[in-house]
Amino acid sequence: MYQTIKAASRAIKSPEATVCLHFSNSRGLDKADKAYDKSVRGALSDALKTRKECTGAAGEATVVYTGSGKKATRTIILGLGASGQVNADVVRRAFGSLASPLHAMAVKRVTVRASAGICEALGDEPFARAVGEGLGLGAFRFDDFKATIKNGKGSGPTALTASVERSDGSGVANDGLSHGLNLAESANFARRLAATPPNVATTTHIAACAQDLAKQSGGTMKCKVIKGKALEDKGLVGLINVGKASENPPCMIELTYEPKSAGVKGCCDGTVLLVGKTICYDTGGLSLKISNGMKGMKYDKNGGMAVLGAMHAVSTWLKPCCRIVALLPAAENSISDEAYRPDDILTYLNGVTVEVTNTDAEGRLVLADGLAYGCKVHKPTAIIDMATLTGGVVVALGQAYAGYWCDDATLRGRVEQAGETAGERVWRLPLTEPYRDMMKSQHADIWNSAPVRHAHPIQGAAFLSYFVDSGIPWAHIDIAGTSATDKPRPPFEAGPTGFGVRLLANLFESWCTERD
Repeated sequence: MYQTIKAASRAIKSPEATVCLHFSNSRGLDKADKAYDKSVRGALSDALKTRKECTGAAGEATVVYTGSGKKATRTIILGLGASGQVNADVVRRAFGSLASPLHAMAVKRVTVRASAGICEALGDEPFARAVGEGLGLGAFRFDDFKATIKNGKGSGPTALTASVERSDGSGVANDGLSHGLNLAESANFARRLAATPPNVATTTHIAACAQDLAKQSGGTMKCKVIKGKALEDKGLVGLINVGKASENPPCMIELTYEPKSAGVKGCCDGTVLLVGKTICYDTGGLSLKISNGMKGMKYDKNGGMAVLGAMHAVSTWLKPCCRIVALLPAAENSISDEAYRPDDILTYLNGVTVEVTNTDAEGRLVLADGLAYGCKVHKPTAIIDMATLTGGVVVALGQAYAGYWCDDATLRGRVEQAGETAGERVWRLPLTEPYRDMMKSQHADIWNSAPVRHAHPIQGAAFLSYFVDSGIPWAHIDIAGTSATDKPRPPFEAGPTGFGVRLLANLFESWCTERD
């Protein structure tokens, strides 16, 4: 599969494939496509008339060849469904599905013709951006541990150059295409780490990846790894206890992005704090996961990987004007005679005591460290945490939406809009005092898991609320249902989706431009 996809700096003169768009309710070719059809000797109109499979259904690709030898022309008729129902999601899915066929055809240069209909529906740049996201996300493959790939025996081209051209000949929309490809690259950075197996992606490995990312930032981002005795000194009891049964030591990974443009018009006030649950593997601890419940638990770090992917975007190409601190509390929830136990009581650095009732509710224990430490040290003006926190949110919302909790109207609007733009949608759930009361313990201030299953995903949010300082706008996003898919779901193959990376990137992009 393609390892790199880039936007052409100008229109491609001799593309190996040209993509034309077709709507299922189209009555024929528009004026510009008629001119193109003439240049390929009517092959486009003939296919629409004679190829029964060419219906315009979303994601449907019909290949038409004209000429022979070096003069052969390949046109791909790509369906987008009904013209009145086309949105960025439809475009992402369609072009995500197209990435693999393009590679199978050994295409190295492709031109996408943006017809008048799509430009009216979405606009040139948003369309091109969705094309880039779709191609980039659809081309991702996790082949790192396949011997044939590692030994250079993979077939097909490794690079693709693409261009989005207005079909009326008025120019290209490659800035939008490049932006979409950048978003996909940052999401794929997170997906690759998420898919990396737990015997490789240990706490130390993730910390090293974060340090490497900081080194590549050109000085705008710094990384600090808090581990060993420093965890004790700073009172990070959640990490210490959750991670102490594993030979892979726990750590708090701290990335700080300092914008060069701080203080300019449009800059966000203060510091935005991101916290991502980074449980590199989750056995459940002494409250052991049974049957096949442990399979796939390498994905329990996906919240942290989403935050790390967002910091990849922030430091490599987005360069927002707000100060951002990312905390990745990283641990492996394992089993040994050192393991923490149900009935243990932990005292957090903000003074809250927690009675452990279930060692398989460990993610909230390390997130609590990130929230309490972040509030104390960085005094943020807004907080967003992301975690594969509860199975209950999967039962409630499936894979269509992430559950989220946010009582601040301004932050809530920003998160929802950023998610809508990315196609990474969130659904708000309540968090009021009755839910917080559910978490009150008999022997400590709160317990990490209430003895009833009522409102299970809300319990997680209610627990975390005890570690956020009053008055700070805070959003908790539970991505347990959206961070991975067990079957291909264009533009994603089976595996991690990188959910949250593009949402956060869009959030920072809009945050820094809304007051310009």
